[in-house]
Amino acid sequence: MRKVKKGFVYLLFAIPVVTQLYPLLWLMLYSLKTNEEILGGSFFSFPKVFQWHNYREAYESGSYLKYLSNSVMVTGVTMIFVILLSSMVAYAISRFRWRYGNLVMTIFLMGMMIPMQATLLPLMIIFKNMHILNTHMSLILPYVAFSTPIAVFILSGFMKSIPHEIEESAFIDGASVYRIFRTIILPVSVPPVMTVCILTFINIWNEYILAATFISSEKLKTLPFGVYTFVSQYSVNYGNIGAFLVMGALPVILIYFFLSNQITKGMVAGAVKG
Repeated sequence: MRKVKKGFVYLLFAIPVVTQLYPLLWLMLYSLKTNEEILGGSFFSFPKVFQWHNYREAYESGSYLKYLSNSVMVTGVTMIFVILLSSMVAYAISRFRWRYGNLVMTIFLMGMMIPMQATLLPLMIIFKNMHILNTHMSLILPYVAFSTPIAVFILSGFMKSIPHEIEESAFIDGASVYRIFRTIILPVSVPPVMTVCILTFINIWNEYILAATFISSEKLKTLPFGVYTFVSQYSVNYGNIGAFLVMGALPVILIYFFLSNQITKGMVAGAVKG
């Protein structure tokens, strides 16, 4: 019975592993095929000859560096603002005793329930009146707004666990609130801060709906738009599209692979100690 139970547990773990890894492996095979193989009934088979030139063509013809630099800029600026805003809000909610602390936390938690798609029309009208439509700022502002609630939730849960004696000693030594926040709270909160950075990066890197709605200039578009380079009126180069998608997803995969432990540590610290 013990072996049966152990095998059942392994089976339960194997199912999500297969369902998560299979699309990635399929995309890799897809990117190494010709159009004839993809459209000729060998959709799920190995390519007869690995078409490595698809990656070279995707890199050169797809303007990969241009779209990559736009995505890096938008994602990087968003992460900086999310960390700054969420850490200050979490510090105020978790460490200060004030009347409206729980109300502010509730408002941020309510922000987690608002779907991004429901804000497209009002945001477009607002950005048009602000004259920032078709700029990177029109992406950064909503990205920061939608990423901050979960960041506040994670950081505030961790900061509540920090002993108050640390701050009291710093106050006695004459340290200001800003210095305590900068030199004590933030360094101690590195694990949840890393978690927030990684989650924000993953959620924003390949975001498409807001980018497609607010950005029309070719020079400002982000990485997901590179696939349209290989779509013309009469033909579609599916192999190059697959290669471009692999290169677009590669940064996210590498970051998550090497820093997945940071996500787990940060989430557990905020959940258990909070």
